[in-house]
Amino acid sequence: MIFTRDDRAGEGKLSSRLGLVTDAVEAGPGLELYGYVVEQLSRGGRVDYVIVDEAQFLLSGQIDQLARIVDDLELDVFAFGITTDFRTRLFPGSQRLIELADRLETLQVEAMCWCGARATHNARTVDGEMVVEGEQVVVGDVAKSAAEVGYEVLCRRHHRRRMTSAAARAAALSPDVLPVTAT
Repeated sequence: MIFTRDDRAGEGKLSSRLGLVTDAVEAGPGLELYGYVVEQLSRGGRVDYVIVDEAQFLLSGQIDQLARIVDDLELDVFAFGITTDFRTRLFPGSQRLIELADRLETLQVEAMCWCGARATHNARTVDGEMVVEGEQVVVGDVAKSAAEVGYEVLCRRHHRRRMTSAAARAAALSPDVLPVTAT
C-alpha cells in the first residue's frame, strides 16, 4: 500500500524526478492511516508492506499510526521524505519519525550542492530568488520556471550565504570587483 501527501504530480499520485508516476492514497490531514489499512485488510485486501512518501508532511498523530501499523499489524512501513524545511527547521512529521523509527537510513545517493559539497539543506526560491520566510509547506519543483516556487539542495555554507547556483552564476559573470578584506 502506498501513501503520499502533497506530491508534485498531484493528489493521489507518487512521482519521481525521472518522470515515473503511480497511484497512491493521498494521506491528507483527515486520513486515519491505521484505520485505512485495517479496513483494507478487513475487506480481504492484501497489504504486504506500507510505503509512505513525502512523510515530512504527515501530522505527528499520523506518524504514531504508522508505528501502530508496525506494532499491531506486524507490517513493515517504509517512510521517505526530507527532515528539514527551507528554513532549516524540522517538519513535525519528520521530527516524530525520528522519535519513533526503529531504523533511520540516509539514502546512498547523496545530493550534491552546486559547488560539489554534500547538500544538507533545502533552499526555496521564488521568482529565482532564495527566500527564508514564508509558509512551511509550499509545493514546488526542482524543474521550475523562473516565475514559480522551486527548490534547490545546497550545502550548509551556501544555504547560510543564500548562494544558489543561479546566484553563483550571476556573481561569476558580474563585471563588479568583489571586495577583499586583508586579515
